Amino acid sequence: MTPEETLRLKLAHLRAEHRDLDAAIEAMHARPAPDMLAIRRLKKRKLALRDEIARIEDLLTPDIIA
Repeated sequence: MTPEETLRLKLAHLRAEHRDLDAAIEAMHARPAPDMLAIRRLKKRKLALRDEIARIEDLLTPDIIA
């Protein structure tokens, strides 16, 4: 497996985890008494995933010199 394929697999995994966190956050908000501390932790994890996704996307995007 090439390094690029490895990055693409990691990217797919991170995107899936990001979507799962989004669903979990929505489900927690729907509860009668949502645990705001847990929601805050999930949101921080989601932001960290977004940063990691952006970093990997940047690595996979070829540099085009104009």
